[in-house]
Amino acid sequence: MGNEEMMSISKKRGFLYPSFEIYSGVAGFYDYGPLGGILKNNIMNLWRKYYVAREGFYEIEAPTIMPRETLKASGHVDNFTDPMTQCTECHEVYRADHIIEAAINKEVEGLPDEELTKIIEDNNIVCENCEGKLSPVRSYNLMFKTEIGVSGKQIGYMRPETAQGIFIAFKRISRFYKDKLPFGIVQLGKSYRNELSPRQGVIRLREFTQAEAEIFVDPSDKSHRYYKNIEDYELELYSQEEQLNDKKPVKLTVKDAIESNVVSSEMLVYQLVLAREFLKDLGIPNEAIRFRQHLPDEMAHYAIDCWDAEVKTDQYGWVEIIGIADRTDFDLKSHIKHSKEDLSVFKEYDTPKKVVKTKPSFNMKKFGPTFKGDSPKAKEILENTDSEVIIDSFKINGTYKFNIGDNEYEIDDSFITFETKEEEIRGERIVPHVIEPSYGIDRIIYSTLLHSYTEDVSEEGEKRAYLKIPAIIAPIKVAILPLVNKEPLVDIAKDIEITLRENNMISSFDGSGTIGRRYARADEIGVPFAVTVDYDTIDDKKVTIRNRDTFEQKRVAIRRLPIIIKELVEGNITFEELEE
Repeated sequence: MGNEEMMSISKKRGFLYPSFEIYSGVAGFYDYGPLGGILKNNIMNLWRKYYVAREGFYEIEAPTIMPRETLKASGHVDNFTDPMTQCTECHEVYRADHIIEAAINKEVEGLPDEELTKIIEDNNIVCENCEGKLSPVRSYNLMFKTEIGVSGKQIGYMRPETAQGIFIAFKRISRFYKDKLPFGIVQLGKSYRNELSPRQGVIRLREFTQAEAEIFVDPSDKSHRYYKNIEDYELELYSQEEQLNDKKPVKLTVKDAIESNVVSSEMLVYQLVLAREFLKDLGIPNEAIRFRQHLPDEMAHYAIDCWDAEVKTDQYGWVEIIGIADRTDFDLKSHIKHSKEDLSVFKEYDTPKKVVKTKPSFNMKKFGPTFKGDSPKAKEILENTDSEVIIDSFKINGTYKFNIGDNEYEIDDSFITFETKEEEIRGERIVPHVIEPSYGIDRIIYSTLLHSYTEDVSEEGEKRAYLKIPAIIAPIKVAILPLVNKEPLVDIAKDIEITLRENNMISSFDGSGTIGRRYARADEIGVPFAVTVDYDTIDDKKVTIRNRDTFEQKRVAIRRLPIIIKELVEGNITFEELEE
């Protein structure tokens, strides 16, 4: 790892650099340059291969601006906050839990504002900028507020996560899947959080890209159809127990993790395995990845279980890049409550059940004059009240009383009668639970670049620093290099470049400098293969392919190049298996 060296290459060669540089920049925003933009898309498309192609989850795209009522329902308007403290002298703003952790090396995320204030006072924590006194901690809402329409009457927010667009569209999505659980839907796109003090480069952005899947499951059945295939897969798990007892993470097989209740369900642990395989494809080594379970005081109140995939960095320690949670039915029930829409699905039983039901029948001749405009509400209340409660009240008191708002009503058995009969029930309506893997694409890109940074010695014996990016996601797949910058080698090389581009392979021509220098330039930006055109090419119509990582070279026919590069990039053959 080498954060400074990797960022130096990234800025110099067009991967990542701070936004708005000519205007002194704004914290929390980064540009993806010519190579960074391609790398980002390649990683997102690899994610799509996992979740859309392999898992069969369809992708939607929802607006990035959301009206206030939708985020009020989800809880973001009231609860999407960070603890803020401000220097009383220089007015520098800090996220309270971060400045405390930096000062006393103690994990305090999730503690109440009052407790954080007390910790700051008890430990005499002061402003990092001027050593001034810090103000009491208060909650600060992280959403970017805006107005929808020219009148300014409708308040909106830039979405803080992609997930809510899926929950809001659940009714249509469920219908698309014919209401058959489990099913999943994904969304990739921008989200926005007005971070208090984004001082960690790409790790903490105010505009960032997420790739999220919402997997809707039967609350009573969180098994996974492929569980048997992954039982022996080993994961490094940092559970609540290990954390609370100051122990190290442990390696467990999936089967052991489920049987010992370390992970709550097959459906959830399957997502841990999927995340691990995805990160492996990005070239992040095993020893730099762990799965950390949320502690009781940091886990969302509605979550049954939640794990973060964390990657080790030299600059920031262990960094969360993927969150995987069982969100239960919290989101759908919140939107049911606020929208008054039915967001349940019909669960059909394997065999019909016979049940005894008592149903009310209303005397509408008495209902209308008594309840008037409250008639529909009165019917709803009585239908949802246990019939035995009403019947017992009639027997004891002769009447039954209930309230609608501030109005109290009293009815007798002339208003309502009950009929009990046996019915055959073919199923029931249920509100699904949600398993959510949420991938932070920008943090994943940072981690990929960081762990791809490599220093070794070139074939010429010189020190080499380069990005060892896996071929499947490398921005440029192959460098086309004439041995010398002369005809006809240059023409042949340029024709090869055109042919590869016509076959959807991004390649680059470089004819400047010695062949060793050109290899080094290609290696530095992660180009996995280099094709050299030499004087023998004129007669034998063959070129030399060089492997970036091993320096191995093989001679192949020009006509075979498109299929060879494609097979190498997609991992269908290894370089060693390549026949000359």
